[in-house]
Amino acid sequence: SRYRADWASLDARPLPAWFDRAKVGVFVHWGVFAVPAWGSEWFWWHWRGEQRADYERFMRSRYPAATTYADFASRFTARDFHPREWARLFQRAGARYVVLTAKHHEGFTNWGSPVSWSWNSVDTGPNRDLVGELGQALRERNISYGLYHSLLEWFNPLYLADKESGFKTQSFVLQKTMPELYDLVVRYKPDLIWSDGDWEAPESYWNSTSFLAWLYNDSPVKDTVVVNDRWCNNCSCHHGGYYNCADKYKPGALLTHKWEMCSSVDKLSWGYRSNMHIDELMDEASIIKELVQTVSFGGNYLLNVGPTKEGVIVPIFQERLLALGRWLDTNGEAIYESKPWRVQMENSTNSVWYTSKGPAVYAIFLTWPQDSLLKLSSPVPSPDLQVTMLGLTGALEWQKSPDKGVLITLPYLRPSPLSAQSGWTVKLEGVE
Repeated sequence: SRYRADWASLDARPLPAWFDRAKVGVFVHWGVFAVPAWGSEWFWWHWRGEQRADYERFMRSRYPAATTYADFASRFTARDFHPREWARLFQRAGARYVVLTAKHHEGFTNWGSPVSWSWNSVDTGPNRDLVGELGQALRERNISYGLYHSLLEWFNPLYLADKESGFKTQSFVLQKTMPELYDLVVRYKPDLIWSDGDWEAPESYWNSTSFLAWLYNDSPVKDTVVVNDRWCNNCSCHHGGYYNCADKYKPGALLTHKWEMCSSVDKLSWGYRSNMHIDELMDEASIIKELVQTVSFGGNYLLNVGPTKEGVIVPIFQERLLALGRWLDTNGEAIYESKPWRVQMENSTNSVWYTSKGPAVYAIFLTWPQDSLLKLSSPVPSPDLQVTMLGLTGALEWQKSPDKGVLITLPYLRPSPLSAQSGWTVKLEGVE
């Protein structure tokens, strides 16, 4: 049966299974905003849209008086962009999918869009197809490829004219937004479309349902493509594929609908900032905690880094990604392809989180318990319960707790490399 161009029909489409199984992704915010590399990827808007004094001061102190945002494009060189190195890093980080900004709200496209004349990465700046090059490198490593695409463009004259009409005209949608979305799908066959820039206009303006009906019925990725929920000004958390709801969304409970949390190593920006400080970055323990909470509640975790204008993922971002990957090397069995358990966290604490896979239940604890004795109240043990710890061989000793649950005697680990981790996992086989 074919999907109709209405939400009732489109929302009934089953989510392709690969996305829930993947659990972990890397987000990459990259564009002309990496040239000023200051404030955030919303640089142009804060500078010209809001005319913020701090951005005005920054421009006066760094650039000639007549500099425009368009002048930055030639400095967006991507000279040190090596897509195979990125793909290798993302694989080592444990990412099963990667989402690249094909176009942010600034309108600059990281591929040779036929309707973004001279404002794209092939005609100016890098003179390269960044979307295509990264896609090829990721697919060599069997990593799924997603493309972020902003529906709106802050300063596009066509968009501003439509906005002026109260979104009664659709010149921008018909001449820019939709041609680019169709081009991205046909040309690059993405596994995921991460839509954004939806918040100012209704679905009747964006023609989102028509595009999604084509995507699900007739596109080259109709059976495999996954989309998020940012397709109109009241779509988030209601319509589309999986739910983003809001940036850094933390529902705090198990959702019935598949969702994703996007987070950023740099807590203040998604794009690269040359003025970031170490205390503004997430540390390994914070990243692991977000990941574990997200997966326990049924979500996927998408962790963002912003490359420099040259295409370098700076060493501190690499270090954070590699730390995540090392943790997943040991504990990934409790994350990838897992399902939420009947209990998501221990009532008494938010330092023990549960996932499951078939008959196995995984308890992930984020702080090492006193006396190396782990008390789990939620599992009901059977007499033949087997308890092991991911990363170690051999069974752990356990006993029934006097009130309820189990008491697990953990190995003595301190000081050792394993004890320096940010979270450990015990696997329970034979609990209810």
